[in-house]
Amino acid sequence: HCITENDIMNLRDVELFTILAETCNLSQAARRLGMSAMSVSRHLAQLEKDLGARLFQRTTRAVSLTSEGEEFLPYARTMMEAEQGARIMFSEDAGGATGHLRITAPSGIGRRYILPLLPELMERNPKMKIDLNLSDDVVDIVGQGYDVAIRVAPLRDSNLIAHRLSSNPRVLCASPAYLSRHGIPTTLAELTNHQCLRTAMVSQWTFVKDENLFSHLFEPRFICNNVEGVRSMCKAGAGLAQLTKADIHPELATGELVEITLSDAESHMLAIWALFPTKRYLPCRVTVFLDALKSSLKRLMS
Repeated sequence: HCITENDIMNLRDVELFTILAETCNLSQAARRLGMSAMSVSRHLAQLEKDLGARLFQRTTRAVSLTSEGEEFLPYARTMMEAEQGARIMFSEDAGGATGHLRITAPSGIGRRYILPLLPELMERNPKMKIDLNLSDDVVDIVGQGYDVAIRVAPLRDSNLIAHRLSSNPRVLCASPAYLSRHGIPTTLAELTNHQCLRTAMVSQWTFVKDENLFSHLFEPRFICNNVEGVRSMCKAGAGLAQLTKADIHPELATGELVEITLSDAESHMLAIWALFPTKRYLPCRVTVFLDALKSSLKRLMS
């Protein structure tokens, strides 16, 4: 059954569905809603009738989502968030954004640009809770229930909505001490004479050559699974690294690291992106976070 905008359903039944999806327990959901388990079952049956699809598998002990239920869950959450947003919009005492904001971001971006924002953001929005996952792995934001993912890698999942927050070029860099000992490379060919450091996630360095992407393969002297490790080794004079501007902007500003420009290749331009599940409505908690992050990136990377 394809759910269309012509389907008519009761929002209270939709709320019941989302709570039951969280608890997977009829009695627990009934207690949260102040209803009897029998009444919960009756409302669920009405919602399934409205949609023409079975949303839960029921046993004597528990309930679990069917594939149709899993497909409907993000839509149900969006409907409840839209209703909440409408109520807040016309409330005299809005009190800022509310609800549970779940964010996933790369560890480097998270520590440098997101964590410093959160104390003030939480103070301005006392009814908002934040769950931040810092990981350099690509997380399934739909499957794991995240509101927003911050990423710097090229986008691969066309099922997500993407919003560009800031430009973020790759930068070839080294410490002044390393360059004074080993010299400054000026061409791609000269990179083979240098000690190279890289993250485990990126198997080669990428440049733009003759308006096309060019991959420089090399045998690394040092590999680390996160940006902080590579940046630390680069600052200590262990070799060259290619990181993004967001990763090393403070070090470039203080002179701890120096950008290296090659005569036969240009920087590869990346961006910092916000990704969220495909939906028309963004909860207020997501928009206030993105506005704060975008302003911070503009200020810190200008």
